[in-house]
Amino acid sequence: QVQLVESGGGLVQAGDSLSLSCVVSGRTFTFSAYAMGWFRQAEGKEREFVAAINWNGENTRYADSVKGRFILSRDNAKNTVYLHMNSLKPEDTADYYCAALSNFWLGTVTGSWGRGTQVTVSS
Repeated sequence: QVQLVESGGGLVQAGDSLSLSCVVSGRTFTFSAYAMGWFRQAEGKEREFVAAINWNGENTRYADSVKGRFILSRDNAKNTVYLHMNSLKPEDTADYYCAALSNFWLGTVTGSWGRGTQVTVSS
C-alpha cells in the first residue's frame, strides 16, 4: 500500500513563501516511475489541480492560478516531491494534497491520497 505524507503547511501572510513536502512510501511502489501532482481543496470547494511533475523532474506544468509563483521539484532518491510557493495570496488558502499520477498531461490520479497539509494565507 502506498502512503503519502504531506507536510510544511502553516499560517503565513500575503506575499510570503512556503514550501511543502510530500514523502511517498510503499513496498511495491516505484516512486521514480510515476509523475506526481499537487492538488488543493479550499473550504466549500472541489479539489483542484495545482501542479504536476514528470517522473524525472524534467517537465512540469501548473494551473494558471499559480503559474509563475509556485515551483514543483522532486528528489527520487528521497521519494519526495516539493512544492515551493512564493508570493502567496489569500486565495491560495486550502488543504494541499499530493498524489501519484498515471498520466502527467491529464493529471489523472492513481492510488490513494494523503491527509494533506493546511495552508492559510492572511491578507
